[in-house]
Amino acid sequence: MTTTYAARVAAGTLAALLVLAGCSSKAKDDGDSQDTAGGVKTGEGISGKTITLGVLTDMTGVYATLGKSVTQAQQLYVKQLNAKGGVCGYQVSLSVRDHGYDPQKAVSGYTELAPKVLGFTQFIGSPFVAAVKQRVDGQDKGLVLPQAWAHSLLGSPYIRVIGSTYDIETINAIDFLMKEKGIKKGDKIGHVYFEGDYGESALVGAKHMAEESGLTVVEQKIKPTDNDMTAQVAALKKAGVKAVVISAGPRQAASLVGVAAASGFGVPVIGNNSAFAPQLLATQAGPALFKNYWVASPSLPIGADTPEAKQLVADYRAAYPKDALDNGVVAGWTAVSVFGEALKKACASKDLTRAGVDKALLTIDAFDVGFGIPQDFTDPKAPSSRQSVILQPDKGVTGGMKVVREAEASSVAEAYTPGA
Repeated sequence: MTTTYAARVAAGTLAALLVLAGCSSKAKDDGDSQDTAGGVKTGEGISGKTITLGVLTDMTGVYATLGKSVTQAQQLYVKQLNAKGGVCGYQVSLSVRDHGYDPQKAVSGYTELAPKVLGFTQFIGSPFVAAVKQRVDGQDKGLVLPQAWAHSLLGSPYIRVIGSTYDIETINAIDFLMKEKGIKKGDKIGHVYFEGDYGESALVGAKHMAEESGLTVVEQKIKPTDNDMTAQVAALKKAGVKAVVISAGPRQAASLVGVAAASGFGVPVIGNNSAFAPQLLATQAGPALFKNYWVASPSLPIGADTPEAKQLVADYRAAYPKDALDNGVVAGWTAVSVFGEALKKACASKDLTRAGVDKALLTIDAFDVGFGIPQDFTDPKAPSSRQSVILQPDKGVTGGMKVVREAEASSVAEAYTPGA
């Protein structure tokens, strides 16, 4: 991240916090109490016999499809958890807010929920999580498990990224292009990316891998509101790139791949984990996506051949029979399962305060809910995994994605230190 960009983000963060949060919204320091019946220490987010957790999602913006899947998967988990007695005798409740991928709504939603919840099982959008990071670390200290993978979020003991960060994921994606798609030293690769923390984090990984591998990166920065990739395809075609990485949303990925195919620009395209939704396969871009698009993922897909995945598919279909299965279900289920595991461990220690849950997470070193990649949360400075699974669209598979390369961390990813 450049100094200018960092300064701009810092200024924007401060302005947002001053306007929308204010100093008066500080979480109470005296919120801890004692559950005398069970001898369990409690605090913010616990009232009566209910533990309330926050969900800041995108149901109406650029990630609406994924946001819906993530949220419904988490609601399903909580329903099942409560049916088994909850945690320490407490029922768990989710308080959901849709920010529509709007920065003001995202920070405002956090400001509203932070004093009322124990922590957050979901917060979509790296730029929005970054905008409240100072407050989370400084005064709130509630666990946040974001649907965001920017490496700038590492280092916080409270905001914990699940899986490889975007820079590492992009390194693994380019490694796949070099090993499986013929990209070699001296080649140019294009990188289409969102402005802000998500795209900038992925770009750091692309540049690092390019430097290590003798490649040249041709950049195309876009906004989340840019849906037509015609200009970007024309520029990359003119530059002579041999492959493209896209760090954006599903709509942008579909446009990029579709426009490239229509113009005879048949280079391989690989996206980060949030750059695909199976609903795209029914669009005009579908044939091109089947042929020439891949995705780097922090886990096996929803259609994985594991007992846990099959059970989740059956349960999700029973709960939401009209909704499609996608990897947002996996991401949401994994995050809420991690939070649930931390709650259970905190319960065993008789400390369900924010500090107790944060401490409990630090003891989880190999957590896998059945999607192929164990997660290690013992070091806040490191991602919980460096591995990525490479997926390809396939209409014959549950969730529309098949595995073409199992979980793997490239040698460059293993040696790389995020933010160094």
